[in-house]
Amino acid sequence: MAKGRGSASWSARAIVTLMAVSVLLLQADYVQAATYTVGDSGVWTFNAVGWPKGKHFRAGDVLVFNYNPRMHNVVKVDSGSYNNCQTPAGAKPYTSGKDRITLSKGQNFFICNFPNHCESDMKIAVTAV
Repeated sequence: MAKGRGSASWSARAIVTLMAVSVLLLQADYVQAATYTVGDSGVWTFNAVGWPKGKHFRAGDVLVFNYNPRMHNVVKVDSGSYNNCQTPAGAKPYTSGKDRITLSKGQNFFICNFPNHCESDMKIAVTAV
């Protein structure tokens, strides 16, 4: 009978250990998240389209968009809207001037939807692994 309790105790310890390891792994991913300020000059502005080149992004990384909210905004869009510089119905623009947006795994597309701004390359496409 003591043997049975011992194996149950071992199983419980194994489960607790596995849970602890899982929590540590989740925290490790979170700790590794990076923060990037969009734009080579530290501001979201025209000709930003090339800014992501050479950078390596991960899901959970944060993009910081700094801009004058009277002159610009940020809208997260799909690839078609990005390519056509059109804001899809129901899209909610970010307008604080200090927006922090967490990247999702895969492709992430952002534009400024003020007239002619996206067409002036105020847009970025970021792929997060």
